[in-house]
Amino acid sequence: MADVSIPCEQASHQQGKINMFKKYFSRFHWRAALLTVPFIALFCLFQIAPMIWVLINSFIYEDTWSIANYLDIFTNDFYLQSFKNTLWLSMICSVIGLLVSAVTAFSIYKMQGKIRSMMISFTTMASNFSGVPLAFAFIIILGFNGAITLQLKAWGLIEDFNIYSASGLMVLYIYFQIPLGILLLYPAFDALKPEWEDAAKTMGASKFAYWCKVGIPVISPALLGTFIILVANAVGAYASTYALTSGNYNLVTIRIASLVSGDLYLEPNMAAALSVLLIAILGFITAIHHWLLKRSYHAKS
Repeated sequence: MADVSIPCEQASHQQGKINMFKKYFSRFHWRAALLTVPFIALFCLFQIAPMIWVLINSFIYEDTWSIANYLDIFTNDFYLQSFKNTLWLSMICSVIGLLVSAVTAFSIYKMQGKIRSMMISFTTMASNFSGVPLAFAFIIILGFNGAITLQLKAWGLIEDFNIYSASGLMVLYIYFQIPLGILLLYPAFDALKPEWEDAAKTMGASKFAYWCKVGIPVISPALLGTFIILVANAVGAYASTYALTSGNYNLVTIRIASLVSGDLYLEPNMAAALSVLLIAILGFITAIHHWLLKRSYHAKS
């Protein structure tokens, strides 16, 4: 009769090794999870806790629970104008920024070697150039006595350009939207395989038909996602806008800041209500984005 004790011992030895590895990796998993505790703590302190505070205080009016803050917003033309200005400025600038950044990202994708690396590095640097320094640069270049403004007037190309108006804000917004859009869209073009375009050409399709039937549908999720991020980036812009207009243009972020740190009127509860409505608008736009992505996914499947 064959001795089966040796295979049984080997099997138990291997099982012991497996259990040891499982125990080790489970410990490693918990150790790795502990490293996320500082991030979770910071996220709760600077994201979750302020949102809860804002939501609670938006329903406090003269030390009592009420929806009067929201009623004041919807019946006040000044606050409604701030939302209107914020939304139309953000949407238009995001659409223009998306179109320009998509074309530029595709051009960078087609580049080779050091030129591509230089363009990506420059785009990364440009995306971090924002806030007060960006507004100051625009004032120097495109202000009433800016270098480019004076030169264009000398050439007779423009008669009057006000960088401190809505058109100036639009130029500013488009400028800081483009680098961010390029960085977000550049990886998306890796999904386009060169053989797809070759196959389309072999079948007699034009470039326009290729992009309408293949290219744009493939990168459409990235385009939608980038557009949502650009809108959120424009809606939440404050420092550069305030530095450029000195708070004289009616936007939601400027209204919130004036209500929180105003010298005459300090109304943090009204500022909280404005913040909640702004968050709700961004949440609604994000929900539409997810719905469109889910619909396109089901259509492809």
